Amino acid sequence: MTSKLTQKTPYESEHQFAKSLQESFENLEESQLKPPFPLTIPTHPQYIQLNQAILYAILTRPDSSKLHIKHLHAVITDGYAYFTSLLTTLVNELYTKLFDNVRVQVIWVLSELIDVSADGVDALLVSLFRQTRGGYDFSDGNLWLCLELVGVLLRKWGCLVEEFPGVVSNGLYVFLRLLGDHCCDKVLSFCSKVEVLKGREIEFCVRVFREEFGLCFSIGRDLVRVLQDLVHVDEFRDIWKDLLLQPEKFGMPGFTDISQLYWLRTSSRYFLLRISPEMEAQLRFLLTNVKIGSQTRYQTWFGKKFLNVLENESVVIDIVRFICCAHHPSNKVILSNVMPRWAVIGWLLKCCTKNYIEANVKLALFYDWLFFREEVDNIMNIEPAILLTINSIPRYVDMTNNLLEFLLLLVDHYDIERKDLIVRGVSSALDMLERKGVVQSYDALTSCGMISSLLKERLVKLLPSKNVSV
Repeated sequence: MTSKLTQKTPYESEHQFAKSLQESFENLEESQLKPPFPLTIPTHPQYIQLNQAILYAILTRPDSSKLHIKHLHAVITDGYAYFTSLLTTLVNELYTKLFDNVRVQVIWVLSELIDVSADGVDALLVSLFRQTRGGYDFSDGNLWLCLELVGVLLRKWGCLVEEFPGVVSNGLYVFLRLLGDHCCDKVLSFCSKVEVLKGREIEFCVRVFREEFGLCFSIGRDLVRVLQDLVHVDEFRDIWKDLLLQPEKFGMPGFTDISQLYWLRTSSRYFLLRISPEMEAQLRFLLTNVKIGSQTRYQTWFGKKFLNVLENESVVIDIVRFICCAHHPSNKVILSNVMPRWAVIGWLLKCCTKNYIEANVKLALFYDWLFFREEVDNIMNIEPAILLTINSIPRYVDMTNNLLEFLLLLVDHYDIERKDLIVRGVSSALDMLERKGVVQSYDALTSCGMISSLLKERLVKLLPSKNVSV
């Protein structure tokens, strides 16, 4: 029996997970999937097989999906935990290969599971968020998924806010990042395809800000970073003004200044939202297995797979944030000859062809420096930036100069009203990097004749020890 779940090439073997679902369906189709349904309580192995069979039936037989979902409701004994885990695995491992009609059924059953507050439905939504693609990917499949997911968030608003509030904050981060691409000038040529989606995305994001600001606040400082890309949009310009000038309008007790967001480190789970499971697996392989000197072949493959299309270049921003904040190698890996994080980020910077993308990548690299506090921040988040800056000398000294210049521009101009806060953050980051031995000293920077004297003088003012010669 040919699988009705996934598409595959003639020479591609069938995925074992999809095969197991199909086999369960074939084994139970006649005996347990047609009314009248058995009244006996299944054993644990029978329960597992029945869940698999029902899932396959729902996804491949939409005409009878309402019958099968009622059957599922009748037999569930674990709060839908196993059934939802099956669906999550399917999305994580096979979403790109699913037939279009199966994808439609995935969204349908997602809505049904939200209605019954199924265990694990939040993880399922996260898996679907990770399948949305940023950049200027205006393919029908991607636009459809984005529109369906934001539709689910709006239709199920009350239930999600009450039962799964984390999903709402996750959705806010995802759609703010997507809007950063969907609201750019280039989208004008795709107006008819994207306008409806943009409107729904804006509606959802604004609603979260205005009605559930506590969920926005829980994202932390990266909320500010992604929101800044949208200040040219009227609805978000108003939100930005309120954050800066009238924070009391958000109705959150104790929130009086945007600096309170700056001080809150963003959880690594948000950075995973913009990296597909496939991309995550490939990045972790590169950062844990690929030796220095043999990385070119792998980087070429990765670039062709994920970065080769200029319209997808903005994903580099999310990759760098992921590498800094969500992938922290073990000491064993750090001490080995595996490709270090800073070198991968250096390569990614060179992949940028647009100035504004390069600037946002550098901001992603240095962002935690600006508000660094030793008691709440992780030194691993700031390590790649300093190692890339120092290790680029002397072969790639232009990289060193560019990074230093960018960091000092951030100190002066990122938030002029709160410059003292940022100076303290950057100075604290530099101090901790030296005290913890990430760098032995900053002499490599302050004594380098190939670095601008002005940059060195300004850097010295930020260093914890002022007895450094320039």
